[in-house]
Amino acid sequence: MATSVKKTKSVWFCSHCGNEYSKWLGRCPACGEWNTMVEKEVVTGKRPAAVSVPGAGRKPMPLKEVTTAQEDRVSLGSTEVDRLLGGGIVKGSLVLMGGEPGIGKSTLSLQLPLNSPALKTLYVTGEESVKQVKMRADRLGGDASNCLIYSETDMSAILAEAEEVAPDLMIVDSVQTMYCPQVESTAGSVSQIKEVAAQLLRFAKESGVPVVLIGHITKEGAIAGPKILEHIVDVVLQFEGENRGAYRVLRSIKNRFGSTSELAVFEMTGAGLREVANPSEMLIPMHEEGLSGTAISAMLDGNRPFLFEVQALVSSAVYGTAQRSATGFDVRRLNMLLAVLERRAGFKLGQKDVFLNMAGGLRITDPACDLAVICAVLSSNFDYSIPADVCFAGEVGLSGEIRPVSQAERRAVEAARLGFKRIFVSSYTHFDRKPQGIEVVKVADIPALVRALFK
Repeated sequence: MATSVKKTKSVWFCSHCGNEYSKWLGRCPACGEWNTMVEKEVVTGKRPAAVSVPGAGRKPMPLKEVTTAQEDRVSLGSTEVDRLLGGGIVKGSLVLMGGEPGIGKSTLSLQLPLNSPALKTLYVTGEESVKQVKMRADRLGGDASNCLIYSETDMSAILAEAEEVAPDLMIVDSVQTMYCPQVESTAGSVSQIKEVAAQLLRFAKESGVPVVLIGHITKEGAIAGPKILEHIVDVVLQFEGENRGAYRVLRSIKNRFGSTSELAVFEMTGAGLREVANPSEMLIPMHEEGLSGTAISAMLDGNRPFLFEVQALVSSAVYGTAQRSATGFDVRRLNMLLAVLERRAGFKLGQKDVFLNMAGGLRITDPACDLAVICAVLSSNFDYSIPADVCFAGEVGLSGEIRPVSQAERRAVEAARLGFKRIFVSSYTHFDRKPQGIEVVKVADIPALVRALFK
């Protein structure tokens, strides 16, 4: 009986999309990224394939006979995480959670089984010893009676143990430390990550056990490993926030079983991550009234409205060249807003330093924040304090006009609930029902805003 001889060859993988090429290329033809080729040694010839379709061998069936019953979901003991996933984690799903080192991925993944002792959880750690996990569990508190800790990186041993234990939930920390013996490359390589994810996907689909993967991210902010990893999994969650700050945002980037318009806010404490049910309470001003350079923006992140403080500081340029700095906001958009202020409204800010900060350490991408940014900059420039009961929601165009934003009524209702008396919006904003308890001030452009606010 002839035995197959394993041979190795050198191939090139794109670290961004995972496509394979026989030679080095400066630019990946698939994704268009430059200088992303990584050389790897791979085994040629036949070997057991992990990337097989779950349920192979079944007969095709007519689409009209497929049932559309509600997915079977399991609560993870966290109200915010359950809401982010669409009402709990779906049985047999594969969830990928990414974030920077020290952001709180391992803390949250361990809090889930500690807060839901009814679930039999297998916690697989490839980065820490069992004693290290135990020390963190003692600090976090909770009920650890039904949580099994397994320190292993070999996928064959992990899957064998999982089939024997038959858990209700499986957590793997992290996917970059796991390896498959069938693939002759180091752990964390492109081929290893693809194989590990494929084996865990097959296990989840066949057993019905939901699997949570922890993943590292690159310096660009993307989840480390090939892009195909995000295509394999069912749900992609990403932690955001400053490591030095207290607040973390868990955002849904991909969700096959729910909406991607949700986010969950947590506060890092000595006893772990605390859920923040009302983010507006943590982001509203934490200082005395009468300070210039601050404005409140009514933002909508996904389907959740909340209010936060925009802080600006305008001063004369010391070194001749004006500085532009923004924390939590796109500095290019800040430059655009300053150019609109100078060209369309006549405010000379070209020779002044402008510093911008989003309170709470959040990263803001909602264009409705434009109006608050402009008001905070003008407030600091005039040294005029904006009343504490005023908030803003509007996008600023290049011609200086104030453009309407989506779901302005929900923003106004949230502002009224928190005690704000006035909200500035675009004059083109339409309300189906007039918000109660708050005055809506409509402005068409920046000069009209200045006349209405700084009179």
